[in-house]
Amino acid sequence: MAFARRDEFTWRLCTRSLNLGRRTLIMCVLNVTPDSFSDGNLFLDPRAAADQALRMMDEGADIVDIGGESTRPGRYEPIDGGEEQRRVLPVIEAVLKARPEALLSIDTYKAETARLAVEAGAEIVNDISALSWDVEMAATCAELACGVVMMHTRGKPAEWRNLPRLAQHEVVPLVKYELALSMRTALEVGINRDRIVLDPGYGFGKSFDENYPLLAHQDELRGLGQPILAGVSRKSFLGRRLAEFHGGEDAPVTARGNATIAATVAAILAGAHIVRVHEVRAAAEAARIADAILGAV
Repeated sequence: MAFARRDEFTWRLCTRSLNLGRRTLIMCVLNVTPDSFSDGNLFLDPRAAADQALRMMDEGADIVDIGGESTRPGRYEPIDGGEEQRRVLPVIEAVLKARPEALLSIDTYKAETARLAVEAGAEIVNDISALSWDVEMAATCAELACGVVMMHTRGKPAEWRNLPRLAQHEVVPLVKYELALSMRTALEVGINRDRIVLDPGYGFGKSFDENYPLLAHQDELRGLGQPILAGVSRKSFLGRRLAEFHGGEDAPVTARGNATIAATVAAILAGAHIVRVHEVRAAAEAARIADAILGAV
């Protein structure tokens, strides 16, 4: 496949708009959880979380994605909305107090958390369920007139390890079909098309090697007519491929940095407008090179 320039979009948020496609935007991960697979228990204090957000913005993050519940495979323990809100709302307040122009996203599938976060100043709702796990979420996002990231998830976290395996040729058609259905639902409840970004959901209900055909053929999602966000950072499918360098065991999260950069660049060259990452500076530098390549097409 020859590289192709990305389609350009204007992504409308609550109070501003973003140009997508001219350069890759960096969304950084800020988990305020005790159990996230990569950075759990590091930023439970709102001040520490806010300081981390500021550091990541200084390193090149365009968007800070704040999450209060981990959905890690095999160990998913759902929490109620009240606990999630207790974790994330003080962080939103602290970041915006320190840097009022910060662009924040709330990583949640719960409508009430989304509402309170947007009312507190978040501009984007990033829902791993593509608005499907809470019956109020789609209407809530339409009412809030916020930016929305709709991610493809196959099943729910407790089911992921027991899902039937997909053949390589089945992965992209399934993701594309189900994202199209989610899009239709969103449009029917009144979410404007120019507020929606789609995420193929690397690692979410796709077992290890099922993610590679998705990455190799991610460009086929252009047919959905929406901007694409890709989150491959530190994912387990990368760690599995590095086992030969780690005594036959999956590479630990802390040893997946180089693989993350490789997969992130691949995602950009395959059409991603936004990448969601843990290590901002490395991703921002890699994105500059990938953008230069696309600029030369």
